[in-house]
Amino acid sequence: MPLPKISEARELTDEKLAEEIIATKRQLFQLRLQKATRQLEKPHQFRHARHRLAQLMTVEGERKRAANQPPKEEK
Repeated sequence: MPLPKISEARELTDEKLAEEIIATKRQLFQLRLQKATRQLEKPHQFRHARHRLAQLMTVEGERKRAANQPPKEEK
């Protein structure tokens, strides 16, 4: 299973992006719980979930910085 692409995260709306971040954090929690109880069958899911969360947080940060940046003045 290939890692998710960041272009997919950039296509999401702000609301959907926030929902995806929450869902991915919940997934990571569930994976940690499964690992602690020795029920984790696919350890590669950790890497995929962390990678996806990093992408989503990066896109969110880019959008916040773009919104806070003052418009450029042209001469």
